[in-house]
Amino acid sequence: MKFREARRALRWFDLWRGLGWSMIAAVLYLSLMPNPPSLDVSAGDKWSHAAGYAGLMLWFAQLYARPLHWRLAAGLIGLGVSIEFAQGMTDYRSFEYLDMLADASGVFIGWWLGGTRFGAILQRAERLVLAR
Repeated sequence: MKFREARRALRWFDLWRGLGWSMIAAVLYLSLMPNPPSLDVSAGDKWSHAAGYAGLMLWFAQLYARPLHWRLAAGLIGLGVSIEFAQGMTDYRSFEYLDMLADASGVFIGWWLGGTRFGAILQRAERLVLAR
């Protein structure tokens, strides 16, 4: 199945997809900037990774039908791994296997959430707006 064939019936699909790609750009920027913001909790960095990738996976899971979710997951995990290698090539960020694990964990959480009521937030939002 191709991505074009797996698109969900969303009136503003192109807007939602564009916002998703903007979120990916934000993750890239935050991942490669010299001094990123951090959470002041134990392992805050790992929580940020997991939450960010869970959000990305959940977002894109809402845009495409379930048979393609494994490809979305593979792509996002690949993004996380690639970013870690890019960070290792800088002199101001570090390469960490645990960050990759946190990214992948987030992807799987987002994948799971995509199969729950959370996986239809955009559809419900469109219905609410269009019902007015």
